[in-house]
Amino acid sequence: MSLTVSGETHELTRREAIHLHEVLGRALTERREYLYTAGEHRDDGSYVVSRRGADSAGHRKVFERFDVLVDLYDRLPGAFTADDVGERGLTGGRRHILVHHFAEHPEFDCELVSRQPLTVQKEGKTEG
Repeated sequence: MSLTVSGETHELTRREAIHLHEVLGRALTERREYLYTAGEHRDDGSYVVSRRGADSAGHRKVFERFDVLVDLYDRLPGAFTADDVGERGLTGGRRHILVHHFAEHPEFDCELVSRQPLTVQKEGKTEG
């Protein structure tokens, strides 16, 4: 079997191809846990944000794709709270889970600046 990556062709044995398939599958369906939250890339392409260690549906939000979560983050102001996330149609504890997830996930360039009210500040952005 041959595989071309960035214009470079590699010959793989069946065993190497199976191993590569398994490794890619794990990378694409990865679950990462952070301090308060967890993020899971599912086989179907969806992305789930959940409260770490929680099993109920009330403690998770499923996004069609990870990019949908990125788009939500991009629409939030420079400093935002759970109420700002709630204005995007999310309710209850899911809002707080998302605020924590934005602060914990390395994809989002922001940090938690207050616990009361729970507030995240985007890097290099001022409020508003």
